[in-house]
Amino acid sequence: MAATLTTAGFVPQVIKAVKTKQTKDISLWMYILTIVGILLWLVYGIFNAYWLIIIANAVTLLLVVPILILKINEKNNGSD
Repeated sequence: MAATLTTAGFVPQVIKAVKTKQTKDISLWMYILTIVGILLWLVYGIFNAYWLIIIANAVTLLLVVPILILKINEKNNGSD
């Protein structure tokens, strides 16, 4: 249940960011730290063969990376 809620929590943000192509109100450092945390959980799951942790964090990573890319592009284009 925790993995589902944590992963699903990113869905509204992804939808909004992709639709509007704007991430100005999102902290770049928060997303960087979040992605590092997700990657660490993913590595932990892989080393311990915990499939639920692997799947949940792989899906979450797929949700947060597009927002990070949009944020970096926005920052590089001077919109931030």
